[in-house]
Amino acid sequence: MISPIAIMSITALAAVIVITAALLSGWRGWLKLKTIELDKHGERSAPTNTINTRIELADLKERLRKLEAIAAGVDL
Repeated sequence: MISPIAIMSITALAAVIVITAALLSGWRGWLKLKTIELDKHGERSAPTNTINTRIELADLKERLRKLEAIAAGVDL
């Protein structure tokens, strides 16, 4: 007769295998989704230089300037 500890060990091992298989399947699906997103992004034309991109770039430069000032210890 199989001991209760052996039964619990076998059950735990089976559970770990099932969980690992499910996580691996999810990981592969996520990678496939990201690959599709990257392919779609690559198909787009080059970004145009619109006013919105200029505003966003200016905003990023301002944030960078503030972060650099904070890192240098300068009070804005």
